Amino acid sequence: MSMKAIRVHRHGGPEVLSHEEVGIGRPGPGEVLVRNRAVGLNFVDTYFRSGAYAPPGLPFIPGNEGAGEVLEVGPGVTGFAPGDRVAYVETLGAYAEQRIVPAHFLVPLPDAIDFETGAAMMLKGLTAQYLLRRTFRVGPGHTILVHAAAGGVGLILTQWAKHLGATVIGTVGSPEKAALAREAGADHAIGYEGFVARMREITGGRGADVVYDGIGQATFEGSLDSLRPFGTFVSFGSASGPIPPFDITLLMRKGSLFATWQLLFEHLKKREDVLAMSRELFDVVASGAVTVPVHARLPLAEAAEAHRRLEARETTGATVLLP
Repeated sequence: MSMKAIRVHRHGGPEVLSHEEVGIGRPGPGEVLVRNRAVGLNFVDTYFRSGAYAPPGLPFIPGNEGAGEVLEVGPGVTGFAPGDRVAYVETLGAYAEQRIVPAHFLVPLPDAIDFETGAAMMLKGLTAQYLLRRTFRVGPGHTILVHAAAGGVGLILTQWAKHLGATVIGTVGSPEKAALAREAGADHAIGYEGFVARMREITGGRGADVVYDGIGQATFEGSLDSLRPFGTFVSFGSASGPIPPFDITLLMRKGSLFATWQLLFEHLKKREDVLAMSRELFDVVASGAVTVPVHARLPLAEAAEAHRRLEARETTGATVLLP
């Protein structure tokens, strides 16, 4: 049996994404065959494509999240049956018409959530879940700084943090993005230029309780300078390049800070956490507290164009690929 998929035969720019016919087998023990209705686009996909993150081998099919219907379940799989609406995350191989998913990372998709939203929200939404609920537990009275507040994760973080009662300050790269961040509930949308001074001004010199930084190199030092004493710096991406190695006493000098970089995969190692985290995400989306705006839809065959737009910082919200 064969299907269409995007494959990478060598690392490089968006041009290495090749739309081609690929064979697919049947699901083995603990696996489920899913027909993708929509596939999520994420910055991490560009890291695997370029070789910044190592795939299991070449060629490989990129993509880490999607939503669709169960076609077939493998031996020993319980809780799923053909025809079920499902979503999945953290399993490479999503840029395809069909794919085999380990049941561990598959969750039932509630009827209230459509396939495009499901595909767009798993990786970004579960990232927001562990950042806000497990890494630093945000609540009323907290002031948080969200970098790239109009990005895919940023818009979810902003809405969810507001729902939890926090004051949200978001950095953005343009007036259009500032409007999007404010629409999502940001109390303040500020530019990157001089963001530390603006942050200090807004907080009356105190600084933020936590900074969520998916940008990396360009914002790292400023992020530390935006925190209150004993504040928490949370890194979850490096869109501007990796943070250079630093002397750990820098954290002491900047105000006895905490700094962490956590991996979604670590949070999803237990099946009960996959289910509990997804349930919490689905609840805030189904209730309307968090909306996951799909701002662009492209055919799967145009994955290279989707990557080009993402890396040129031309995207806001979520982009989905449609097989």
